Amino acid sequence: MLVKLDENAPEYKVLNCVVTDEMAEVALALELRKPLPLETIAKRCGKTLEETKKQMDRLTEVGVVIFHSENGVDVFELPVFVPGVMEKMMNNRAQCEKHPEIPAAFEEYARLRGELLSPKLPVGASPMRVIPIQSAIDGDSHSVPYEQVATILNKSTRFAVADCSCRTSRRLLGQGCGHLEKDMCLQLNSGAEYCIRTGRAREITREEAFEIIRKAEENGLMHSVPNIDGGETYAICNCCGCGCYAVRNAAYYNAPDMVRSNYVAQTDSEKCVACGQCVENCPVNALKLGQKLCETPKQPEMLSPRDHVWTDKHWNVNYRETREDVTPEGTAPCKTACPAHIAVQGYIKLASQGRYREALELIKKENPFPAVCGRICPRSCESACTRGGLDEPVAVDEIKKFIADQELNAEHRFVPEKAHDYGKSIAVIGAGPAGLSCAYFLAVDGYNVTVFEKEQTLGGMLTMGIPAFRLGREIVNAEIDILRELGVVFRTGVEVGKDVTLDQLRQEGFEAFYVAIGAQGGRKLGLEQEDAQGVVAGVDFLRSVSLGQPTPLSGRVVVVGGGNVAIDVARTAVRENVDSVDMYCLESREEMPALEEEIAEAEAESIPVHNGWGPKELLVENGRIKGVVFKRCTAVYDAEHRFAPQYDEQDTITVEADWVLLSIGQEIRWGSLLDGSAVELGRGRTAQADPLTYQTAQKDVFVGGDCFTGPKFAIDAIAAGKQGAISIHRFVWEGVSMTAGRDRRIYKEFDKAAADLESFDRMPRQRPLRKKEAAASFADDRCTFTEEQMKRETERCLGCGAVQLNQEMCIGCGQCTTKCKFDAIHLVKKYHVEYNTFEGIPLKLTPNMIKRVGKIAVRSVKDAVSGNNE
Repeated sequence: MLVKLDENAPEYKVLNCVVTDEMAEVALALELRKPLPLETIAKRCGKTLEETKKQMDRLTEVGVVIFHSENGVDVFELPVFVPGVMEKMMNNRAQCEKHPEIPAAFEEYARLRGELLSPKLPVGASPMRVIPIQSAIDGDSHSVPYEQVATILNKSTRFAVADCSCRTSRRLLGQGCGHLEKDMCLQLNSGAEYCIRTGRAREITREEAFEIIRKAEENGLMHSVPNIDGGETYAICNCCGCGCYAVRNAAYYNAPDMVRSNYVAQTDSEKCVACGQCVENCPVNALKLGQKLCETPKQPEMLSPRDHVWTDKHWNVNYRETREDVTPEGTAPCKTACPAHIAVQGYIKLASQGRYREALELIKKENPFPAVCGRICPRSCESACTRGGLDEPVAVDEIKKFIADQELNAEHRFVPEKAHDYGKSIAVIGAGPAGLSCAYFLAVDGYNVTVFEKEQTLGGMLTMGIPAFRLGREIVNAEIDILRELGVVFRTGVEVGKDVTLDQLRQEGFEAFYVAIGAQGGRKLGLEQEDAQGVVAGVDFLRSVSLGQPTPLSGRVVVVGGGNVAIDVARTAVRENVDSVDMYCLESREEMPALEEEIAEAEAESIPVHNGWGPKELLVENGRIKGVVFKRCTAVYDAEHRFAPQYDEQDTITVEADWVLLSIGQEIRWGSLLDGSAVELGRGRTAQADPLTYQTAQKDVFVGGDCFTGPKFAIDAIAAGKQGAISIHRFVWEGVSMTAGRDRRIYKEFDKAAADLESFDRMPRQRPLRKKEAAASFADDRCTFTEEQMKRETERCLGCGAVQLNQEMCIGCGQCTTKCKFDAIHLVKKYHVEYNTFEGIPLKLTPNMIKRVGKIAVRSVKDAVSGNNE
């Protein structure tokens, strides 16, 4: 257990940069963890009282020595390195910025000493230990005072708050994770006195201390305390799993015993609805989303340092980059298939219980526009629904629409509280679904957000590309109003690049940009005379109708294209003063990119769809379109399913037309927005950016939505907006990594073919009514479910998903219990280990090492017999 201390040791490095020889002479007269008055120290070091006081002041300022007052007299002592010297040195912000070797030494010390101790320490013997979140153990008669946050705070007499030393260290090393750092860790009693008197922390009240605890828990942080004073607590750290060094010992070394509390989590799969909130907030990734309709294969036994020789092959060195949300067997298909990975099963269960506001809150953790999506979503969740293998998929979108319509009434709408007030300004360029989503999540997080939109109307393609009979403008505006309530500022009629440049916005104080201008232009055919009168891009036609400047259609209208936009164009044209509307597209009916229900609605409005035809020639007379010659398309895709149409040039038809509306794709029109920037464009003039962070080559410019991916659905853009907000939050804080501790959100659905569905009732899918008076008008004729329909439909959900817990990795923090709305996870007391003293660590370590050697020997024999040589 002896550690070599030379000039390469972190202990040496951290002291060498701030401790002079004179300071060292005085420090050597102190004792470890034994307070001494100044007179005694002066006698021991042979210096005058005045000189001793001078050097002691310097030692306490840098953080090598701590002090407190006893009966009006200051007494001084040497603390241990961790928890102690390293944290105190880190709390001197100016000192750390001047000497980067301090945060580096803190990280190195915690890592190297963690490697040494993590496999050897029994439960409860670590210098730092997790204590449960109070609400997770309230009412537990087995809990004791030293593991109760409320008891610790109530019996303390003095309070202070300082920045988190671990996350500060990480950030100064360029490894920050973006979790709250400032004013996050509490100092108590004598610890508070020292920090207040040396300027390391500000004094607060007990009530403020409780509020900081609440804020920490809401932000996914859990608590740990120094475990070296026999249950007496002079600090409460509010830790994250991706930044803090004590918790790192559990995740990095796969050795949770070192820091775990006396509790472990226990799940109830019958109550669990796989919403994923506990999974996303577990600091050590002990929880993952799984399923409960198939027989789960027996999981391999988790190896433990308790009975194995523990080497680096057992570690998870990249734990900050390798976090997983889903078990290898997969989880609920609805959550997997949704681009935003909304907790479908969760909000359906809440709705079934009449908890509509909570359901809305759960949806809006991923999607701030549920009422919009309830009307236009492609419903990939329904396409993937396990129930589809039994009878029909659950009407997920109709349930969501019912829930979301609650907030169309201002009295019932859900407006989240702003989490912080960072005081930093962010610019969002483009008020479509991606830009608005990014603005929402940034505003909720606490940023000052301004959205720039070149049109006078907000919503992008939601309002200017989707007809009102599919998405009423009042729906979009109602959900945009919530952004206004969050403080988002909208500057309409401003084209960035033309009316104002990125550099000018930087001068105005904007620290980052999210560019989400969409794909607002229509593609051309590449045929001669395409500029003839009567040939119009479909998206331009939709925009003009939405802005109240409709194209004066008449006569015979031909729509070219087979996607959802083409359907919208055709259905909008039918509502104008025309004789007929026909659609022509390359694809067969089965290959059409438009959703089946969209095609059916077009056909219900007597719009014929002619499959397998592509334009060959435009017939123009006196500058005006008169007809189109189409040629037979024999194949749309090549063997690799790439778009590569083949034609029979001899098989043609001629179609008379007074208007031709082209809906064969969209293009991105950048204008001068990117002039002078380093942003690069790729195929289809999409912006090039990192696929995880959305950051471009111009580091303060992030992109998302159609201008990054090409045309997709609104829900894809909304998901991209949230990820853009996460990246921008990380970017604007110096030293924060764009990826460390970031959720990759990689989902996999379970094998539905193996699901046992025989025990489920066959219940007919509910269908919304139609408003007859709205048919063939610009009003939406689709009704929302009645409450009775909604409740019946929620009963059809099979409840596919459930959380799986690796109890061996659980450290008993209780964070999971605070996020669960279904009472499906609790803490139970598994250990009854009292808290430590520093001097007692060797007394616990030695017998544990002896026991461990015996367990390793026994296990080695078993593994040799079984052939398991791990």
